[in-house]
Amino acid sequence: MNISDIVALGLWPQSKKTTTKKGIQELEDLGYNLFYIGKNADLYTCPGDEAKVLLVRSDRCSVFDIPLNLEIKEKGVWQTAISNSGAKFAEKSGIKTAVLSENVDPSLIIAPRCQIMELCKALEAQIDGDVVQFEFIFRNYLTGSLFEATKNGNDPYGLNLPSTLNEWHKFETPIFTPTTKGVKDIPLNSQNVREKFPEIISSLEKLFKEFTQYAQDNGIVVVDTKLEVFVNAKGEWILGDEILTPESSRFISKENFDAKNFISMDKQILRNFAKENNWKEKAKDLKAGEKLDVEVPDSIKNEVLKGYKTIHERLSSSIIDQ
Repeated sequence: MNISDIVALGLWPQSKKTTTKKGIQELEDLGYNLFYIGKNADLYTCPGDEAKVLLVRSDRCSVFDIPLNLEIKEKGVWQTAISNSGAKFAEKSGIKTAVLSENVDPSLIIAPRCQIMELCKALEAQIDGDVVQFEFIFRNYLTGSLFEATKNGNDPYGLNLPSTLNEWHKFETPIFTPTTKGVKDIPLNSQNVREKFPEIISSLEKLFKEFTQYAQDNGIVVVDTKLEVFVNAKGEWILGDEILTPESSRFISKENFDAKNFISMDKQILRNFAKENNWKEKAKDLKAGEKLDVEVPDSIKNEVLKGYKTIHERLSSSIIDQ
């Protein structure tokens, strides 16, 4: 299947520009053809006529949607391993994902970075007269932007949370805080979205609760998780590739959480460094296609990588062994 076939199926958003550049030679030689270069991963068409693509994770980094000239060696390998185990956990809970069980030839050097994915498009629906895509977010704790909104008496999701709640308040049952997906994520009324997708939200809420308990039992506190729902060629709803991973969730080691050291085990360390060095301000002058030149100490890179490794060691191995 080539890119024109993918476009014809209506499963590729017109807003995403494809590329004519050649990809990794060992993949191209086998009939996988590069067609999209993302901030952190690339997509290839697959040989044959099935509606599927090959996702290849790089070691490239980005924060706050800013493309960087930074790579953290082996990051893509660990991300892929965690993504595979997250998909496996979801499927054991009865939820279909876009991650297929087949893969490229394991003898290929690039194999640990690869996932063959079912081709799908983002779930869409009309909200207040506009057709929107969604990010379904579940939270165990009150922190971040929601804490600030609640403290100031704002109620972006229609949850009626008291303004007196302290930061890191643990909810008795997870709260659902959906947003639109786009350049700017806009909060949506939680109950309205539940009523529009009752079966989907119920299934995802169950998955989040099960994973929260599983992670807790293995030494990791799940603060929140973003789940993105897609629709495949058969019209079935499925989850994408970033399922229960550091790219879609905030994880804190239990020992750090108990010590009230609320640093998540993912790119938060890099985000904090970015804030300290005003990367957002510097990125304003970037032209389309440009990357921000940054210098990051090895200590920061190693700390980021350590987070991914710890997540994999505590969570992935147990899922695979189940």
